[in-house]
Amino acid sequence: MRVDARGLTFDVRTGGPADGVPVLLLHGFPQHGGEWDDVVPALHAAGLRTYALDQRGYSPGARPAAVEAYRIPELVADAAGVLDALGVKAAHVVGHDWGAIVAWGLAAAYPERVRTLTAVSVPHPAAMAHALATDRRQRARSAYIALFRKQGTAERVLLALDAAALRRMLGGVGDPARVARYADPMREPGALTAALNWYRAMSGADLKAVGPVGVPTTFVWSDRDAAIGRTAAEACAAHVTGDYRLVELPGVTHWIPDEGPAPLAEAVLARVRA
Repeated sequence: MRVDARGLTFDVRTGGPADGVPVLLLHGFPQHGGEWDDVVPALHAAGLRTYALDQRGYSPGARPAAVEAYRIPELVADAAGVLDALGVKAAHVVGHDWGAIVAWGLAAAYPERVRTLTAVSVPHPAAMAHALATDRRQRARSAYIALFRKQGTAERVLLALDAAALRRMLGGVGDPARVARYADPMREPGALTAALNWYRAMSGADLKAVGPVGVPTTFVWSDRDAAIGRTAAEACAAHVTGDYRLVELPGVTHWIPDEGPAPLAEAVLARVRA
């Protein structure tokens, strides 16, 4: 379905019983709402109604040109605006990668809209800042961001030779067909630039503005994540004032919704039920 919010049109994948308790699903880079396809059957079986949003830059009808249009406050406001447009007062919120950053921001700024939070792979921004300041290995893990922030250069590197670099980055999601499912839309004119604008608009001030989270929260992290190390994962607890759990998935890479959908669904349901 398509949802109009904040002057933009978002694509939203819906499922589950029409009267089920709502769950808002927020994807990461460079994916889309389809990354939740293997997670949602368990949520639907539990009676939940899911809304998997193709976020700003990923929905063709929500792709502004200006880099500053992709600042974190805009992304968070989009999530709240889509909930408004759906008529949902409060939802369980699940976010992976960049979607986790949006989810953290939503829970901090609009706690009345978030029943529970399940953040996947990326911890609270303050935990990430702590790891970058204290752990040289985390700084090395995050070095790719410098490339992503280079306008034009990143697009050329990632899309060269039939998007070979982008496909290698996505290798952990599974078979080539699954990789293509995410890589091919990024080859459409303007799509990858819009997705990379999330990194280019990112600022220390916006990250620092995400305050402590008081809603019941689970952080799901995998020990083979190439982007997020243990220092950042374990620092997350200090920035949640509500009930908090860290769920560690051994042997799983960064692409948890694709590689570990069953244990992820279990973690979401455990948080929802608690």
